[in-house]
Amino acid sequence: MLADRIFGWLARGAAVLTLLLLIGILVSLVLGAWPSIEKYGLSFLTRSVWDPVQNEYGGLVMIYGTLATSAIALLIAVPVSFGIALFLTELSPAWLKRPLGTAIELLAAVPSIVYGMWGLMVFGPILARFVQQPLQAAFSGIPYLGAFVSGPPVGIGILSAGIILAIMIIPFIASVMRDVFEVTPALLKESAYGLGATTWEVVWKVVLPFTKTGVLGGIMLGLGRALGETMAVTFVIGNMNQLDSLSVFEAANSITSALANEFAEAGEGLHQASLIYLGLVLFFITFVVLSLSKLLLSQLKKGEGARS
Repeated sequence: MLADRIFGWLARGAAVLTLLLLIGILVSLVLGAWPSIEKYGLSFLTRSVWDPVQNEYGGLVMIYGTLATSAIALLIAVPVSFGIALFLTELSPAWLKRPLGTAIELLAAVPSIVYGMWGLMVFGPILARFVQQPLQAAFSGIPYLGAFVSGPPVGIGILSAGIILAIMIIPFIASVMRDVFEVTPALLKESAYGLGATTWEVVWKVVLPFTKTGVLGGIMLGLGRALGETMAVTFVIGNMNQLDSLSVFEAANSITSALANEFAEAGEGLHQASLIYLGLVLFFITFVVLSLSKLLLSQLKKGEGARS
């Protein structure tokens, strides 16, 4: 029918348009970053110098800050989100499911700048007093561990930014996990309970295998939000373009915060090109993360076929 053909053309056109937009963004980033690419090449990724006065640039500090804060956010957010989704779908009383689920989803509507201001003025001092200072006193003089928690206990830095990011991405991951847990057929869960399985065994051996694609998708959604977050990270990461140590309490910088702080004032030339180069690196990091998630899902499906 003509309507079906028109619908097919529109759907195909939307897919092609999306692909063309993606290619256009990539090409524009490469062209904008070309002066920096031409001068530094891949050594830009390993250079820790960022000095607009001397016109010398390297992206190692920003790349490290982005990856470190996102990793900390995932380490905190994934188990917490899993616990929230498990409670809402398996353990929560019926009267509490809707208000609690709505409250968690409302956290996603809070603007990122509010999280940043709260992190700087409220959470930062609490972290410095009740976490940083006790940890530094406990691990003082211990090799490696002491260096890992070194730095001024001022409440801003990589750890603070990672925790704020975790709070921001928990609603996304928890909502997706809850939704996919709820689509597990009740017959499968009731059969497992009938055989004497505990709640944890049902979730681990029935619900998670059935919903692993959705769970991984929710985690990737949260990771994408963490990698691309700008304002909240800018407030609490410290915005220092130096990498003095690998301490989680040290002030650092991220790709997004560097772009937010410097792009408006960057003049045409190597400075602006280096900032665009950072954007290209963030684009590549996101692409690699999504590709690895697809590869992991395909390996899981192959493993299921092998077991069957």
